[in-house]
Amino acid sequence: MKNEVLEQLRTEYSSKSLDESTIMKDPILQFEAWFHEAIESQLPEPNAMTLATAGIDYKPSARMVLLKRIESQHFFFFTNYYSRKGKELLWNPYAALLFFWNELHRQVRIEGRVEKITSEQSDSYFHSRPKGSQLGAIASPQSEVIESRETLEEKFKAVANQLENFEIPRPAHWGGYKVIPSSIEFWQGRANRMHDRILFTLIDKNNWAIERLAP
Repeated sequence: MKNEVLEQLRTEYSSKSLDESTIMKDPILQFEAWFHEAIESQLPEPNAMTLATAGIDYKPSARMVLLKRIESQHFFFFTNYYSRKGKELLWNPYAALLFFWNELHRQVRIEGRVEKITSEQSDSYFHSRPKGSQLGAIASPQSEVIESRETLEEKFKAVANQLENFEIPRPAHWGGYKVIPSSIEFWQGRANRMHDRILFTLIDKNNWAIERLAP
């Protein structure tokens, strides 16, 4: 693709605004309000979020995961602990999340510390998943090099046959994390690239500083 084509790709944002006088003082409540609006707007997978981590070499990596719970001001997702992101979170337990709801011209950026959730919480979610997803969590050595697609499918079939008449146990290497936010930024697209950006920074457990950032 020619650079001239890329340079001319742009969208003019002018749908809504975001103001300090009307934004909720609790960023979790503000996030939930935006999230419900994304659901009501029937956006595809509104809980899809970019998860950015960094390993012991300080090099960042990012991938899409799904938000599965908001509880006690924490954001929950689930994965294989032995995956690249799992290993990086073991080395460096901090991460950034990014939600992008293009149709609403909105982004939410979340940064904070990451902790594993309890085994009981992971068990509860694991057993709520479709059976195929449960089997996949056992069969797939996530992020590891594999010989072929056929090898992976054979492993899946073997696990499915082995556990056909049993409740599928959650593998010890699979479970949940919670992101404990220290900052949350709300971005609302505006005309002429004069976007609204409101940043919440945690002061203590129940208090957030609220600041406007230049676009």
